[in-house]
Amino acid sequence: MTTIKQTLDELMTSDGAMCTAIVDSTSGMILGSAGSGVDMEVAAAGNTEVVRSKMKTMRALGLNDVIDDILITLGKQYHIIRPSSRKEGVFIYFVLDKNKSNLAMARRKVQDADKDLNF
Repeated sequence: MTTIKQTLDELMTSDGAMCTAIVDSTSGMILGSAGSGVDMEVAAAGNTEVVRSKMKTMRALGLNDVIDDILITLGKQYHIIRPSSRKEGVFIYFVLDKNKSNLAMARRKVQDADKDLNF
């Protein structure tokens, strides 16, 4: 089990890592963050809306499932949003430089971080 700080520090060791955060999706507040390159306050609030919208759409479709992760691919960056499997209402947000990162490895690292995170 790792703390929020340890989790963030571990994610930042990934190739191409720019910044990361643990976010409370009920309020949009950041529980912890690391790195730079993105205004994390704005990103946390905006991605909270992404998670809420996807959950609402899943309910409307009658999907009885969970979100593993949400990937947003930009021209120069990957943005990975992973709702916590351990704590409802929390997600991991991870931004990577697209040219310097391995998407499969980054997704795996976020998955592992979620499993190890201790609240």
